[in-house]
Amino acid sequence: MEAHLPVLLIVVPLLAAPLCVLLRHRTLTWILALLAAWTVLGMSVVVLLRVLDTGFISYALGGWAAPWGIELRIDVVNAYVLVLVALIGATVLLYAPASIAAEIPREQHYLFYTAYLLSFTGLLGITATGDAFNLFVFLEISSISSYALISLGRDRRALMASYQYLIMGTIGATFILIGVGLLYMMTGTLNMADLAVRLGPVLHTRTALVAFAFLGVGMSLKLALFPLHAWLPNAYCYAPSVVTAFLAATATKVSIYVFLRFVFTIFGADFAFAQMHLQTIIVPLALIAIFITSSVAIFQTNIKRMLAYSSLAQIGYIMLGIGLVSETGLTAAIVHLFNHALMKGALFLALGGVALRLGSVELEDMRGLGKRMPATSFAFVLGGLSLIGVPLTVGFISKWYLVLAALEQGWWPLAALVLLGSLLAFIYIWRVVEVLYFQPPPTDAPRNEAPLSMQIPMWLLLAAVVYFGASASLTAGIARKAAILLLGGAL
Repeated sequence: MEAHLPVLLIVVPLLAAPLCVLLRHRTLTWILALLAAWTVLGMSVVVLLRVLDTGFISYALGGWAAPWGIELRIDVVNAYVLVLVALIGATVLLYAPASIAAEIPREQHYLFYTAYLLSFTGLLGITATGDAFNLFVFLEISSISSYALISLGRDRRALMASYQYLIMGTIGATFILIGVGLLYMMTGTLNMADLAVRLGPVLHTRTALVAFAFLGVGMSLKLALFPLHAWLPNAYCYAPSVVTAFLAATATKVSIYVFLRFVFTIFGADFAFAQMHLQTIIVPLALIAIFITSSVAIFQTNIKRMLAYSSLAQIGYIMLGIGLVSETGLTAAIVHLFNHALMKGALFLALGGVALRLGSVELEDMRGLGKRMPATSFAFVLGGLSLIGVPLTVGFISKWYLVLAALEQGWWPLAALVLLGSLLAFIYIWRVVEVLYFQPPPTDAPRNEAPLSMQIPMWLLLAAVVYFGASASLTAGIARKAAILLLGGAL
């Protein structure tokens, strides 16, 4: 059974999705989805441990050996991301029943779990596959189901947000498909490991350069790199709370993984950065993203939208680490990819509890919430401290590695800018803290905490935020191994 774990990671949720349609009963479909997600989490941890021991796992589908057949190929880079996606997917499903009962009509609950499992399957497939075309197929599975999930939001603007995401996502996916097609035309293979070998002699042809450009733009759209980010704020703001938490913690992280895989593994760091000077584009855009989107977040009155712009700034930090093109810089990017998923997932879960009790996440409606919902309010503050980068939280670990990477290259002004970005985060988090704790609640406002079924998943993620902030040797150690592998260009 252990030998088949790579494919079971994808097959288990994929088979569970249509079963939800057949069952239709909202409790039974939740139990089925929950069992599938937690099974995947257990398998992903086993796969990560095996990869750390053996180097990589190759699984041939259909009895055809790579590169002729489709291959699932898992190394320390994507094993790390698989655990992240599985952890968030399983934790959010624990949270889902009470949240969707308030935000999604009862008759659509089984459809929610179906779409959720399909999105989950797509993200796992993107991460595990060793085939460039199948990466596109899984990308479409994930994207189409995500559009449906976002459209389930009770606000009519969710439909427009979903449509906007569909248009931008389709453009990004089309660019990626064109790039993959051009690579196939030049090399005659779609297997990523084989592409990395065959692409070398033709890297400087016009076709390969155009493929590099198409893939770069397509992946930047998918990961919401400034200024190709317009779809993200509305998608996060108007989607149901549980959908926002899931997508914010996983979708852009998987897209960043795809960027890393294509740029470092297939094209190679030497071509992308030493010859094409990709860092001259990434670093300025990352810095602009950090400061522009953090500044916009300061003026938001809807807290989901505020956190959406915060996510754009955090993507900027990750891309900044990639643009430094060093072992420490890549370690910072990969560890922040994991850390940001934990803290932003926890923050959106906390907001889901607020939305359940108040029917709103507007700042004005949250006056005195520290007294009315003390546990949820404290959870939000703890997640906010991690966003700022306070010691003993995962946010500090990410910022620490990023500052170290900048100082290693003698770029002390860049290190100062990273710290200044944290100050902007402090400002928009403080605005919420001030309203929660320093403004009086409405007269006769009841004290009414979020249900325990919503608090437990939220506190599980926050426990991880504190644990991996106080003891980062595991996450940072795996991230460093992944960085070394990427810089070596091996798959």
